[in-house]
Amino acid sequence: MKLKRVMLIAAVIVMAGVFTGCNKKEEKTEQPKVEKQEPEAEKTVGEVVEEPEIPVNQNLLTGLGDLSEEAIGKRPVAVMVNNVEKAMPQYGIGQADLIFEIPVEGDVTRFMALYGDYTKVPKICPIRSCRYYFPAISQGFDAFYVNWGIDETVSDYLKSLNMDQIEGITNTGGLFGRDQEKRNQGYALEHTGYFDGTKLPSYIEEKGLRTELKEDKKGPAFAFNGIEEQKKPSSSECTVVHIDFGSQSAAFTYDTEKMQYLKQINGNPQIDSVTGEQLGFTNVFVLETEISVRDDVGHKNLDWDGSTDAKGYYISNGGMQPITWSKEEGNENSYLTFYDESGNVLNINRGKSYIAFNYKDKTVFE
Repeated sequence: MKLKRVMLIAAVIVMAGVFTGCNKKEEKTEQPKVEKQEPEAEKTVGEVVEEPEIPVNQNLLTGLGDLSEEAIGKRPVAVMVNNVEKAMPQYGIGQADLIFEIPVEGDVTRFMALYGDYTKVPKICPIRSCRYYFPAISQGFDAFYVNWGIDETVSDYLKSLNMDQIEGITNTGGLFGRDQEKRNQGYALEHTGYFDGTKLPSYIEEKGLRTELKEDKKGPAFAFNGIEEQKKPSSSECTVVHIDFGSQSAAFTYDTEKMQYLKQINGNPQIDSVTGEQLGFTNVFVLETEISVRDDVGHKNLDWDGSTDAKGYYISNGGMQPITWSKEEGNENSYLTFYDESGNVLNINRGKSYIAFNYKDKTVFE
């Protein structure tokens, strides 16, 4: 009965089109398509749902398709950034794809900001010096390493890494300078150094530095969920994270609209002064490890390679779960890998990530 009714309606429409065409010969008439309507249940039975394709320009640090064509298969850039309150506000860090925050002497912290696209690194300020455990981590991403100043007590170790280091004290490529506006505002000299990442591609070409990723680093840096998946860690609800590093703190509050954790430093929003936006991350990791003082200056020893039982926490999408983490023991070139409570490699949501290495039992989750 329904089929007859549909056919009758179709015939009427066709006849109407014919009569209309008599008056307007220039116009073509289109017959309506009569599609068979199936119940929703019939559509899904046995249906194969195809996963969206991974974009060719996938950023290996975030899993997002935002690399420029020139950066596909190319090395990322790791930049050391001053992160004490007297140096605020910073700029250029809002564009970082991955940020590590780790204590240095005096239990203040320093950032190592990673950029997946070496052609899009912005001007970044303030730049700061190297501590040995930062390049021990950056080597796992096969990254160019950018810093201004060095801990001379570990210079032999840094040489042994054979890394591509771009260093502000000795660099003559016009990549580094002092922010005059900050100097005019009375900032201490150590809080005014900048790195002009916009000049990096031409510098790399001029110096003939390797841009291609090593063969074993051409895959994603982490195991990511599907392109359109945003999974919630199942252990417990978590919308606020407080991290106590000793002399300063970090906190994150979940923004349900942005689906990001917005960062604070010592209770104040941490802002990129160029964009005016608060730092935000899809994923937050807190990795507990052994940290101790190794000399009179206060330089730290830090266990950067973890182990099968090194504890940590993964926070994303309003939830939290305990994890373990490790790099291959003593192998700086290995990936940093996360594991769930069953010992399986942890899949994480695609987007920007923040990773803190810190003392044990210094984090509160709400």
